[in-house]
Amino acid sequence: MSRAGLSCPGCGSSNIVDDDLYAQRQLVCVDCGYVVSEGALADEPVGGSDVSYSRTTAVAKKPCVNLIKGRQRVKAICRILRVHNEIEDLSQNYFNRAYQHESFIKVSLQKKDILAGCCVLVSCRLLNWPITMGTISCLLDADPMVVGVIYQEMVKILNIEAPIINVTDVMEAHSQEYKISSLHIPEELAENSKDLTKRAVALVELAADTWIVTGRKPIPIMMAAIYLAWQSLKPNKQRLKFSLDKFCQIAKVNKHKPALKRITEIKEVLCKLGKEIPWVREAVTPDNVVLQVEDILKHRYALLRRALRTHEDALLAECPASDEDSLIKEAAAPSQISELVEETPNASSVEECKPNAEGAQQPGDGDDNPCTVTELHSDSQESQDPAPNWGKRVLFAPPCVIHAKKRRVEQPELKDVTGNEEISDSEIESYIRTPREAREFSLTQKMLSSSENEK
Repeated sequence: MSRAGLSCPGCGSSNIVDDDLYAQRQLVCVDCGYVVSEGALADEPVGGSDVSYSRTTAVAKKPCVNLIKGRQRVKAICRILRVHNEIEDLSQNYFNRAYQHESFIKVSLQKKDILAGCCVLVSCRLLNWPITMGTISCLLDADPMVVGVIYQEMVKILNIEAPIINVTDVMEAHSQEYKISSLHIPEELAENSKDLTKRAVALVELAADTWIVTGRKPIPIMMAAIYLAWQSLKPNKQRLKFSLDKFCQIAKVNKHKPALKRITEIKEVLCKLGKEIPWVREAVTPDNVVLQVEDILKHRYALLRRALRTHEDALLAECPASDEDSLIKEAAAPSQISELVEETPNASSVEECKPNAEGAQQPGDGDDNPCTVTELHSDSQESQDPAPNWGKRVLFAPPCVIHAKKRRVEQPELKDVTGNEEISDSEIESYIRTPREAREFSLTQKMLSSSENEK
């Protein structure tokens, strides 16, 4: 039976009939086969179109095996570091986001494992939990350089503004890795964790004030500070005989070779300050400077000021009077830093310094002096010293300046010289060096002028 007033949307035909062939009555276009469903023409032919399985089901996609293992790895690292639940949840969230990104979805399993550690690291930094990249690298048994590259890539992809952690902020967490309490080693070698951390932090602050930390990896500096702090808290013969190798063995930590150089550099700074202590009569050397560490750290700002002044006086005494003006300008920054330290209430004067007694303030208690030697060198660099080895003339300088690498200087291109170029009198005078040559030249000039007058 034909239906009037209806038209097929597919072909525009009005030849629409009732189809009673099936159990449900339908209106069908005879020309193209389109059907009417529930009173409206369908826009698909009989039979419909192919639909994928994922579109026809409401079941969520299950995570892959590597994603599940990565989540478990993140959870394991958080449990090892004993972080709170907020850091663990944030780490899981970052890992899920980073894993689905195209930069990490088709990479090696090792990179995915490192990605889990980087998510924990950035979560700890965002929530002020002191964990270093070296600690994460140790847990993952991976190269710190590789971990750093993946960390920078992840932070850029997820658009995370992670704070930069200062080395002193992670000292407490790092010192707990050293098993040197009375529960692990004999009493005469054991040390309290809080006292050790306080002394080590003071040594790191001194190293930062004297440019030792600049451009250096933090782990060797912290290891050197903890080793010197352990020796200086009870500087007896037994501890002073312990080398860094033996100390790392009893503390059950892996030794870092650069720590030996950092120990030497810190001892050199301690010697420069120890020589300025009024009550020390014997010569201060790297072998006995550990005995003076407590006094040096307690009065380090006053000793820094006095050491800088002594160095200025020595430079002025060595150079002639004609160079005094340039030296005074060069040493202006140390003088300014000294005056600032004098105005700071926390800095005690050398004249009032006395040997440590019972109840004396421990180093690091309330020493929030904003004036450091770092400001000194920021001012001195502004003077644009033309000499390449200016770091050897100041008391404290960045390591890259003191041990500057020699750079090849490009030689200027030689111009074509024919020998027929004109030479002016000013150029001839610049070539004369001795008074005798000057007299002979002036005499020759007079003889030539007199001969021309006679002609």
